[in-house]
Amino acid sequence: MFRHGSLLCLAFASGALAQTYSATYLPTNAPNQTEQGQSGTNQCGTGNSQNSTCQNLFVNAIDDWCIFAPPDPGPDSVIGNTERIEVAWCIKPGHGTRLIPDGAITGAHFVQTPDYVQVTGVGDLTKINIPQGDEGGELDPHGADGNGNPIGGLVFTSAFGTLAQAHEWTNFVAFDEFCIRVCKDGPNAPALCQHIYDVMGCEWNMPGDYSNGTFDSCQGDTGEPMGVYGTSTWFQGVNPTPSAHPAPATSSCVPTSTIGNGLAASATSSGASASGSAGSKSGSATGSGSRSASSAGASATGGAGNGAAPLLGRGATLELMVAGAAVLVGAGLVV
Repeated sequence: MFRHGSLLCLAFASGALAQTYSATYLPTNAPNQTEQGQSGTNQCGTGNSQNSTCQNLFVNAIDDWCIFAPPDPGPDSVIGNTERIEVAWCIKPGHGTRLIPDGAITGAHFVQTPDYVQVTGVGDLTKINIPQGDEGGELDPHGADGNGNPIGGLVFTSAFGTLAQAHEWTNFVAFDEFCIRVCKDGPNAPALCQHIYDVMGCEWNMPGDYSNGTFDSCQGDTGEPMGVYGTSTWFQGVNPTPSAHPAPATSSCVPTSTIGNGLAASATSSGASASGSAGSKSGSATGSGSRSASSAGASATGGAGNGAAPLLGRGATLELMVAGAAVLVGAGLVV
């Protein structure tokens, strides 16, 4: 059992955050770039290209979702080095992005809840430029400076009605596992798409189905906010590290045999210079976390250059503000 000292209510802070979004876009009216220092573009068109620098994601259905991944292959393209310049990789053509080649995703599970949509799964993500063995890290709309990882990355979903921008989302990618959660705008969104647990990985942040060899779409219950246990909130780097919440119940699951777009993996190094071609790479990463967490505590693992310091060691006052939580130094969960 955990208790907490000196904690401001996460829900209260999250409610305040929900009123501070500076802009709302659609893919059809987004500017070329939405943040200063952005390497890619948000004007992506409706084609697709394996050279695209589009930084718009879409999460709509089991056969229509995207994740962020590096723009270039190579051993230095670990997520910790490239988190500021990732580009969009999608299952479905027509978003102006790069396509995830057929066979790269070997298991994927789409869940629609009242408050968020989520895709979890596994595969060979070296086919989208993540180096073999890279335990990966987190991408989110905030980052340490409020400009997002990647800078200027936007996410859209039609899961709650007409297509709209989602202002709160979180995406983890590693060489063999991925997860993305997109929250419905509202007072609960910052807590349910919390981004401060960047070294804790997919299965801790987004409990769900990560099984290989199957693809399905389910209805689901809204899960507990990551890091929140009753009236207590755990903060990364404070020992002991609590277990992940159990995966929420799902129902009405509809299997599908496979997902894809007809693009062979061998074609990913080529492609037309169609949409999403603006901008040159810029920015550098301070590092993201691993895809899975050690039971002994939150520590980063994986490829060179992608180890992250605990939240309070990142010097990110803005990170705490955007996370919707207030922390007194030294305050944490204790047994």
